[in-house]
Amino acid sequence: MLIKVYGSAIYGVAAQTITIEVNVDTGGVGYHLVGLADNAIKESSYRISAALKNVGYKIPGKKITINMAPADLRKEGAAYDLSIAIGILTASDQILAENIQDYIIMGELSLDGGLQPIRGVLPIAIQAREEGFKGIILPKQNTREAAIVNNLDVYGVENIKEVIDFFNEGKPLEKVVLDTRKEFQDKINLFPFDFSEVKGQETAKRAMEVAAAGGHNIILIGPPGSGKTMLAKRVPSILPPLTLKEALETTKIHSVAGKMGTETSLMTVRPFRSPHHTISDVALVGGGSYPQPGEISLAHNGVLFLDEMPEFKRTVLEVMRQPLEDREVTISRARFTVNYPASFMLVASMNPSPSGFFPDDPNNTSSVYEMQRYMNKLSGPLLDRIDIHIEVQKVEFEQLAEKRKGEKSEDIRKRVLIAREIQGERYKDLEISYNAQIGPKEIEKFCELDSSSFNLIKLAMEKLNLSARAYDRILKVARTIADLEESQNILSHHISEAIQYRSLDREFWNV
Repeated sequence: MLIKVYGSAIYGVAAQTITIEVNVDTGGVGYHLVGLADNAIKESSYRISAALKNVGYKIPGKKITINMAPADLRKEGAAYDLSIAIGILTASDQILAENIQDYIIMGELSLDGGLQPIRGVLPIAIQAREEGFKGIILPKQNTREAAIVNNLDVYGVENIKEVIDFFNEGKPLEKVVLDTRKEFQDKINLFPFDFSEVKGQETAKRAMEVAAAGGHNIILIGPPGSGKTMLAKRVPSILPPLTLKEALETTKIHSVAGKMGTETSLMTVRPFRSPHHTISDVALVGGGSYPQPGEISLAHNGVLFLDEMPEFKRTVLEVMRQPLEDREVTISRARFTVNYPASFMLVASMNPSPSGFFPDDPNNTSSVYEMQRYMNKLSGPLLDRIDIHIEVQKVEFEQLAEKRKGEKSEDIRKRVLIAREIQGERYKDLEISYNAQIGPKEIEKFCELDSSSFNLIKLAMEKLNLSARAYDRILKVARTIADLEESQNILSHHISEAIQYRSLDREFWNV
């Protein structure tokens, strides 16, 4: 007897329905699994055999042929255990399952018949709804994530026996219903850190506000203990809240990577990723034998923080150049190509020198050669993609001891939101959302200067020995500063402030 059961496979951040054909006949004994399955799926016969035996069923002693179609696409992981097991029971007439074709069935089996959670549930559920399936049967730990998708029945099970009784005896399964919008709104403003906790550093906080308002990449340069990491961790609290569309995009990536908790259904705040400086280039951008999203994709719609940026391997930093420009990563293999979104805000920090102090600090023990070698770890093309360079000075004791709280993230965020709304209106006819994304054509159109602003930037280029690449960055940042003031035109004081945010382009750093 031939039975078809439906599962799903993940490619990139999308799912594709897999048809699992199970044929049982009396012409011999054997277990044959075909359809480009990996070792985890080939080993499923042992898990299925033990699980069925422990719930009162068995794999029949007949010839069992299982085909996973389409046969030319690679399938991986143990998530097909449940669908194969139900297919074998149905094909061997041990259970009746007349409506089995209405459901996507996925789950990893334990030897006692219990079910383990799987990855990529959200894209699987979205694809199931698009293809018109009535429902999806999953391990209970994954149901909240799948229940985000409306117009799809989501059933969570703890043991294969529940699935058998559902099909064979009509025993109802518990249906999971989730109010996605309510859950999203309830948690949209939950942040563990706030800018009011930062003592001093008013200049750096202002730079962070400008960076958030325009989506600009930023690097913080300061001695140890000056608060660089503290400032970076608070950036998500002043960024615009995720839209529901962005939340779904972000959740899909974290679901595919297996980073969703069992109590979490939807990413409601922008992600903040802070990889260690020993990270490999594959772990950062994604890939591997069986491609998985990397840290820059996990930071999609959020913040990627690189602490002590010069300590990262140069090859690791250089692979970020293309994603920073294109805002997506393309992983190519012989048989397939997958795309992972990677639209993130880069926040980096670094010490001013190998000793950790500014060149004019008495504590600085680094030679000119050591400093030059240290700075050369960051290439020009990479720095070219970072709009704001800000020096973070050490905090004096009087500021640390001050009991007065700083400005709350909530108040800063209101100004950022107003600036983003202005940008959204300005670029509504373009494929651009904020100032950091504009190119030379848009700069020429939207960043016109009056005579005093033009003379000021010309003087700065000559006197401060600013590089040519700094010119466009200054204009883009000045446009954001003007938006924060709700000014239609870029004025000279906007240019003046933007010039202050190009520290690494000055002669002082080109030692």
